[in-house]
Amino acid sequence: MKILFNNLSFRSRQSSQAILLFLLLSFSAYSQEKVQDSTKLEALDEVLVKAVRVNATSPITHSNISKEELQKRNLGQDVPILLNFLPSVVTTSDAGAGIGYTGIRVRGVNSQSTNVTINGIPYNDSESLGSYWVNLGDFASSVESIQLQRGVGTSTNGAGAFGASINVLTDAVSENPFGELANSYGSYNTWKHTLKFSTGLLNDQIEIAGRLSQITSDGYVDRASSNLKSYFLQATFIDGNTMLKAITFSGKEVTYQSWNGIEDPYVLEHDRTFNSAGIYTDANGNVQFYDNEVDDYQQDHYQFHWNERINNSWSTNLALNYTKGKGYFEQYKEDQEFADYGLPNIEIGTETISETDLVRRRWLDNNFYVLNANANYKNEALDLIFGTSLSTYSGDHFGEIIWAQYASNMMIRDRYYNGNGKKLDLSGFAKASYKMNEHVSLYLDLQERYVSYKTTGTNSDVAPFVVDKHYNFFNPKAGITYNMNENNNMYFSYARANREPNRDDFENNPDIQPEQLNDFELGWRHQAEVFTFKTNLYYMLYNEQLVLTGAINDVGNPIRNNSGKSYRLGLEMEANIKVSNKFSIQPNLALSTNKNEETVVSLDGELVDLGTTNISFSPNIVAGNAFIFTPFKGFQMALLSKFVGEQYMGNTDSETSKLDSYFVNDFNVMYQIETKSIFKAIVISALVNNIFGEKYSSNGFYYTYDDDWSDPNQITTIEGTGYYPQATTNFLLGVTLKF
Repeated sequence: MKILFNNLSFRSRQSSQAILLFLLLSFSAYSQEKVQDSTKLEALDEVLVKAVRVNATSPITHSNISKEELQKRNLGQDVPILLNFLPSVVTTSDAGAGIGYTGIRVRGVNSQSTNVTINGIPYNDSESLGSYWVNLGDFASSVESIQLQRGVGTSTNGAGAFGASINVLTDAVSENPFGELANSYGSYNTWKHTLKFSTGLLNDQIEIAGRLSQITSDGYVDRASSNLKSYFLQATFIDGNTMLKAITFSGKEVTYQSWNGIEDPYVLEHDRTFNSAGIYTDANGNVQFYDNEVDDYQQDHYQFHWNERINNSWSTNLALNYTKGKGYFEQYKEDQEFADYGLPNIEIGTETISETDLVRRRWLDNNFYVLNANANYKNEALDLIFGTSLSTYSGDHFGEIIWAQYASNMMIRDRYYNGNGKKLDLSGFAKASYKMNEHVSLYLDLQERYVSYKTTGTNSDVAPFVVDKHYNFFNPKAGITYNMNENNNMYFSYARANREPNRDDFENNPDIQPEQLNDFELGWRHQAEVFTFKTNLYYMLYNEQLVLTGAINDVGNPIRNNSGKSYRLGLEMEANIKVSNKFSIQPNLALSTNKNEETVVSLDGELVDLGTTNISFSPNIVAGNAFIFTPFKGFQMALLSKFVGEQYMGNTDSETSKLDSYFVNDFNVMYQIETKSIFKAIVISALVNNIFGEKYSSNGFYYTYDDDWSDPNQITTIEGTGYYPQATTNFLLGVTLKF
């Protein structure tokens, strides 16, 4: 373990130690009243996410996943992959095996429109609006629970949700001390090492807990390696109805780039692990791959939470956050023109050198501050929460040339582009649930949000990039729940959401518009001991939805554009059928139709109205199932299945852009052995992914361009596609020692 600690040489270590020292010194100023009820501990912990979560009877469509459910498959894969079997969820992995850069879409909506919070703190990047789970290696090992809200959901801190909200609650306070050492190994030389500990409640008031992790993998795709180092550390002080919690967590990732996909159908068929990233030709004409074509980024998070239970009716929460992110991606580029980097040509006698091979780094250096404050009033009939969230972001974007075959007049540390983005996000909300009688409950949620986004300097194309936008959004939500009896309830809700464009949207289209969504949800929930069933209808009506065009930019980010009027109409169902005390079935099914109402494109040099078309990356069928068999206490086997129907990667219904359907099955085994020796328990876990060796791609891209080279008088639209192949049969095997 000493080697692992030495490898985790984060600059944030000193800062986190200072926070903990300050907190521990502050503890002595508080009284010594003891907490004796573990239920109170749980309630104080859950205040962290009270403002962004909903309860079981709320008129909001949602799914909950517990710590225990996550741990059964937590052998190194990223959080999106662990959520793969929830309703309407489609996941993908650039490296093919679920480690490194991974993505999640819910109801066909991309990650830029999925709001992620950690303990109520916004996690989405303020400029790209994406959530990069690769920066949170092994974060599932520090998660208490996750709630996935589909549709607009409830008011959430940060950018509004357009397809889903993922609300994460980190580890709760442990009353008893414990330690865990978890190690796993799997295909593609995948290793995961995790050390966790908790002091338990010292003097019934103070707990210090933490985690240290490292995950390495060569990846399924060639050279798509990952080296993920992370830690999680929290100190908690409890005094009666007061909880103070200081949390710091960090992730350092170095991943070899694999965002190019495969464009050649022959290569996809015969060499599906091929990765073109880093390819170049040496002086002898041999094809080589640059060994440091990597993404290298570190993200440090510092959170402070003060939860106060004033009396049986009132409680408050104050949260502060600082996030520091800094890193780059490095690329070998052939035949680059000096002019594209703002450099003069080289003149040697009568010879002019205008281009060179070079290695460049594109940097991002950002700071993100958040203040959340809310209060909760609750009695037998009314549950009222109101509060505010303020965040500020500043991000520097710049590029460096670290090597060149011909150096022009560049100097070390010169920046060939340099820009900055600033964002201010201020929101206030009030939401209430009112129980009219034993059958009817009403829900109202009002949010006002102000966003300011400004950029200065140049972008990576060495062009001026200036944005100065201000938005005021009003997001009302209302619903009703009817409790027919103790086992059944029905609900209906309406919610409006508005969302601003991201940085890439402005770069691709300076006239890009914000998107608006009106979401209608009608659902029925049945809860019984042997049979649980949930179903809902949704109608999501958009104005200027920012849909994926199918194309990607030069760093693999998806390109979006406004689509005018569009809609998503769907039916979702999920069940838990307890066949016996040892065997259960957990199916889910999502059927949907997703349409752009008017699609105008340039085709062969002319604008053509295609009328109603399918929205990109929106399969009409997404289904999942789990067969779970528990023959005796501590031992469980599960067969997990996922079917994703065919989908278009563009918005023109072109057959060329179609991504085939796929059906994948995983097999998961967990066996916990209770011991009376050094360890309290030994947990053996195994996961075999894609047990039938399905060759499939869960993601891709589609692009068009106009070709007039052969005949300037005749423009022909050329189509192209690319695919991200996923791993065939592979395994992960882990052992956890609990003491």
